[in-house]
Amino acid sequence: MSTMKAMQVPAAGADFEAVEKEIPSPGNDEVLIKVQACGICHSDAFVKEGLMPGIEYPRVPGHEVIGTIEERGDTIDRWEIGQRVGVGWHGGHCYKCESCRNGDFINCENGRVTGIHFDGGYAEYLVAPESALAAIPESLDAAEAAPLLCAGITTFNALRNSRLEPGDTVAVQGIGGLGHLAVQYANKFGCKVVALSRGDGKKELALALGAHQYIDTEANNAAEKLQAMGGAKVILATAPSSEAISSVVDGLGRNGQLMVVAAANDPIEVTPLQLIMGRKSVSGWPSGDARDSEETLHFSALQDITPKIETFPLEQANEAYDRMINNEARFRVVLDMGG
Repeated sequence: MSTMKAMQVPAAGADFEAVEKEIPSPGNDEVLIKVQACGICHSDAFVKEGLMPGIEYPRVPGHEVIGTIEERGDTIDRWEIGQRVGVGWHGGHCYKCESCRNGDFINCENGRVTGIHFDGGYAEYLVAPESALAAIPESLDAAEAAPLLCAGITTFNALRNSRLEPGDTVAVQGIGGLGHLAVQYANKFGCKVVALSRGDGKKELALALGAHQYIDTEANNAAEKLQAMGGAKVILATAPSSEAISSVVDGLGRNGQLMVVAAANDPIEVTPLQLIMGRKSVSGWPSGDARDSEETLHFSALQDITPKIETFPLEQANEAYDRMINNEARFRVVLDMGG
């Protein structure tokens, strides 16, 4: 019996434990992937802390997976043995429900989430459905590409599905794991990019990443500053502080759109009058499906967009997760399998 190393959560709220597991075999519509790198995401807390109903334990988390195909199911002919692939949060769909018939795979009624409905990438191997696979450009480094399958696709997809056009002003609220990628994407979309963050600590980095202006939200009223620039066409909210998000709504220009990707639990405060005056709107955006992942990766490779990462070996998943969950990392944490 061939075995692999994995870091699994034995029960909700428990620490990761290092285990030897049998290498799984793919079904007809699945592939076996040898993992090269797996990003650690705040959403992994759903598994770690048992925040989502129906999770079966023990469970191996991880939905930012880069690797190579080792085996493929009998019905698969599109993907080749040895091909580099990625698997993101969207872990496959059924092709049968109404959402799938309409091409809305992300809202598939029978959809699966990588690392929640099946074991993810905190392991040397994983089995994934064919519908979850995204092709990886050869120019992308595995560890740097991994966070693009969550933080990357979320910000890239939100921006390109907003109302912005080249030349528009885009304000990125929060320059962290999501925001530092959003600044790069907005710049490459041809927009005027304004970075919003507390203090001056991230000013130099934000400008180096492509921001044209920086607003210290502790020293300035960000909404007033944005209005002095003519108002933002899009404010992309990436930092999970509903109070901070609420404070910038008045920075939107006419027909402006607040696009929220930060997963905060408390409500955003906005009055009807704030929206009516200037025809403003508030929208949310999830990540995307495997096709969106491919497009994110190819755009990132074409425009040389990469995340700032810290890497850890698989065995240090507990330390790596703690660094991520406590917001100590700049900016994404990745488990590097070293292969």
